[in-house]
Parts: sequence; C-alpha cells; structure tokens
Amino acid sequence: MKISKRDALLWFRFFAQMPEDEPLMPHQRELAYAVIAQIETAAEARFDSLMREIPHLKSLNGRTYYVGSDEKFSKGCRSCLTGTGLSAVRKTNKCNMQCPFCYDYGMLDCQEPIGEGMWEIGGTKFREDDMELLLSIQKKPTGIAYVYLEPFMEIEKYYGVIRTFHAAGVHQHMYTNGTLATEENLRALGEAGLDELRFNLGASNCADKVIEAMAIARKYIPFVGIETPMTPAFYEGFQRKKAQIFAAKSDFINCAELHLNDNNLQNYAGENLYMSRHGYVSPIWSRELTLKLMRQADEENWDMLVHDCSNRTKFARDLNLRAHEGGWFGSSTYGCEFERIPYAAFLPVLEDESFRFLEEDEKLPYGYNPGDIVL
Repeated sequence: MKISKRDALLWFRFFAQMPEDEPLMPHQRELAYAVIAQIETAAEARFDSLMREIPHLKSLNGRTYYVGSDEKFSKGCRSCLTGTGLSAVRKTNKCNMQCPFCYDYGMLDCQEPIGEGMWEIGGTKFREDDMELLLSIQKKPTGIAYVYLEPFMEIEKYYGVIRTFHAAGVHQHMYTNGTLATEENLRALGEAGLDELRFNLGASNCADKVIEAMAIARKYIPFVGIETPMTPAFYEGFQRKKAQIFAAKSDFINCAELHLNDNNLQNYAGENLYMSRHGYVSPIWSRELTLKLMRQADEENWDMLVHDCSNRTKFARDLNLRAHEGGWFGSSTYGCEFERIPYAAFLPVLEDESFRFLEEDEKLPYGYNPGDIVL
C-alpha cells in the first residue's frame, strides 16, 4: 500500500498518543510499516540523486561507497566489510566529554565497568595474560577495534594488549576524541604496534589541539583518520578548519551516518528522520551532508579518502559478519535501537510540506481508515 502523506500524518499522530505498552494491531502495523517505507523511499531517492552528482564515486564490492585513492581506504573498514568482521575490544567505561550524538548521552556516569584488570572481547572477559591463550585456540580476526568509551582516559593500560595482537599480525585500530592525546602517549601507541588511530573531530568541534594531535600521530602510527557522525555542526567546523585538517595529513575521513537511540534522540527533536530497513533511525540530513562532502572532495581532488559510512554500509557489515560466523542465509545482527518505533519522532518529516512521498494512494483500503474497525 502506498499511503498518502496526509493519512500517514494522521495515523502517526494517533500512534504517538498510544500508551507505550499497548501494541498495534495487525492492520495498524501494516500502516506503520507503509509510512516508514514511504519516508525511506523518498529519503533514498534524495541520496541517489546526490550520488549521481559525484563524478568518480567508487564502491567496495558494492558494500559501501567512497572517493579518493584506493590505498587510503582504511584496512579496519576492509576488515569490517570484507574480512572476518570487526571484533570489539572493550576496556574503558568512562569519557571526558559528553557529545549530543553519543549513543550513551546522559548515561555516561552509569556505564557498566569491564572490571579491574579485565578486557571484554566477544562478550567474554579476559585478563591480559589470557590473550595468548585466546589466539592459540580461536581463529584470529582480520581486525580488532578498541571501543567504549574514551581509551585515552587510561591509555597506559592498552600498550601490552596492543603488542600482543601486533605480534599475532592482527590489524588494530582505535577511536578517540583526541583531547587527551600527547606526543608521549601517541609515540607509545605507535611503538606498541597500533596500526590505525581514528579521531572523532566532531566531539571537540574541530579543536586546534586535536588537529595538532592528528599531525603528531602521523609521525608514529601508520594510518591516521577521522571518524565522526556527520552533523551540520561538524560539516561547518570541518569547512572552517579545512586547511589545518589537510595540513595534518590524515589518510581518510569516515563520515558516519548519525543514528539515534533512546539516549540521544531528544537532542535531534524536530529534525526530519527516516528509518533504514526497519533498523537504524537517522536524520535525513546526515547522509546528505556526507554525499555533499564527497562531491566536494572529488571535485577538489583532496589528498584524503572520504568514505560514506552509511546505514547501508552498516547493513552490509552485519551481513558480512554473520556470513563469516557461519550464520544461515540472510541472517544478520542489524536491527532497531528502539523497542518500538518512535512514532512522535517522525511527525516533523510528515509535517514538512517540502518533503514529498514519491507515490501515494489517495484512498486507503477498507479496514485501514480511522473510522473503520481495525482488527
């Protein structure tokens, strides 16, 4: 069914007022899914139009898109999209910043600790001296990533584990907001064998100190890049500091499509949102800004690869991961961050007269209208 935008708004206003513990009936769920599909189809048409404007757009096996020199495509991203997935190594449950786009926004003070002397890999707790045992028993991954939350809060604890995985030939990358990076700890990371360091420039609004840290990191770490959720604030900050960022000689920028959960949703209230494959919920402008930046990079021939790390890319990532884990055909860990569709969050896009559905049925079938008995 191709529901009209008028009927879509009417129904979503109704769904938004329903108690959260009251499930929709089957006909109502069909209507909800029809609306979500209409929004997604219109949003993707806008993305496709922007992609056609990028002259030298490249694809990695159809799984993601980028512009720039192939050798600068992150090996961590290759592991994620074509290798044996991306194994998360967790240690630090604290952060020195609170970013509006953070998945743990407002909850940073109550994140569960991993445990003193412990590391979490694949949902299992390990001591540092267990790493050799793990590598001797299980097939080593093509890559691992140090995540959750800001590793530089206790970076000295990471060096030994990095040395172990480096000796085993595992590609390692780490995420940081960069505000605690110094020449001393960046040198130590390089000496330990870290392959790739990714700076979240948006966390500090492209602070000079962090850009300087990126330049220092280039002296010690083989690959240095930027990975930030694409927001208007980051896009503007990047343009403002573009010359300084280029001078830092980053290899790549991963433009992550911002996706929302219960913690950060209210920070983007009133924005036009869409839902990708009944999974991630994102502001439509996030990927639009990415594609706009990619076109600029292509036209200006930047010496830095720009990667469209979109919801579609995340979908491909999870399909690849499950395939390497031996999952059944079609299985994936990709899913929605919300227990139920946040209907109220989609009212702004439905109320926006400039956002149009591609196709509409002016009249709903019997049983789907507000005056019908919906069973």
